[in-house]
Amino acid sequence: MAKLYFKYGAMGSSKSAQALITRFNYEERGMKVWLIKPGTDTRDGVTAIRSRIGLRADADVISADGSIRKAYDQRLSEKRRTDVIIVDECQFLTPSQVDELRDLVDEEDIPVLCFGLRTDFLTHLFPGSLRLFELADSITEIKTICDCGKKATVNARISNGRVVTEGEQVLLGGNDTYLAMCHSCWKKRIAKEAAQSPKISR
Repeated sequence: MAKLYFKYGAMGSSKSAQALITRFNYEERGMKVWLIKPGTDTRDGVTAIRSRIGLRADADVISADGSIRKAYDQRLSEKRRTDVIIVDECQFLTPSQVDELRDLVDEEDIPVLCFGLRTDFLTHLFPGSLRLFELADSITEIKTICDCGKKATVNARISNGRVVTEGEQVLLGGNDTYLAMCHSCWKKRIAKEAAQSPKISR
């Protein structure tokens, strides 16, 4: 029986690398992989998935208002076989798109593996990730570590060397914009930087 998998981790946990390695493993066994990503992710080109260790592959892009089910049906009409679906940056999917992936698992018996972030820079769940937590058959954490050695769980947003605590939920960036930290170090750094800020006299 096919399953819906959600594999999540903080920034720098090699999620994209694992997605591409998983694709290679399926294809090595003669299986046809449909590799997709949300259109929100434009860092490596519109149709590219790239990992920090240099792995790269082209993927079909699903826009925010696009239908994964319709895209799958189009593949069927073109007689393009799909044995497994792999999604990178799945946190940017809409809840309805996650529902469509769930339907493909149930109705077409196709395994779907989703790789992405759990929470944003303020530790709030992304809508796509929340829906995956609600629907996935298998949920696995891809671990990485904070500078202190503890497990990193926070995607701290950095600007001018300081931790950012305000802004839009989505801001694309890599190591120059985000730093994986444990929750304790994240809170301590915010408090330290607040204490170092010049006081405004009234």
